[in-house]
Amino acid sequence: MVMDINEIREYLPHRYPFLLIDRVTELSLGEAIVAYKNVSINEPFFNGHFPHHPIMPGVLVLEAMAQACGILGFKTVNKLPADGYVYYLVGSDNVRFKRPVMPGDRLRLEAKVEREKRGIWKFACRATVDGELVCEADVICAERKVS
Repeated sequence: MVMDINEIREYLPHRYPFLLIDRVTELSLGEAIVAYKNVSINEPFFNGHFPHHPIMPGVLVLEAMAQACGILGFKTVNKLPADGYVYYLVGSDNVRFKRPVMPGDRLRLEAKVEREKRGIWKFACRATVDGELVCEADVICAERKVS
């Protein structure tokens, strides 16, 4: 384990119900990250997102990938939300969903840095469950100082 939930909370400003990263198992500064989201039936979105056939909304899978990107960006530049910085999800390209994510799944989130220029980062991302592709996307994040 590289980062537990306590350290993750230092690098992401998100809190329940929007903190979507439970663990980081691999991290290469400026290169790549592997993180996990344990999907539970207790997630608040399952109450309304097909109660008789619960699936995790695709936009939240994309958000989980973006949160992994944010951790990688923060760790790489050695900054924290507590220092007044945030990573905004500013774009996504080539997004494809391949299978639904259900309660009980362990969502593996992978992000690789493609480039960074003046605080704008582009990542190649994949989400899988048990080795099966769930989603792939190019995710664009912007590092910004907030007041």
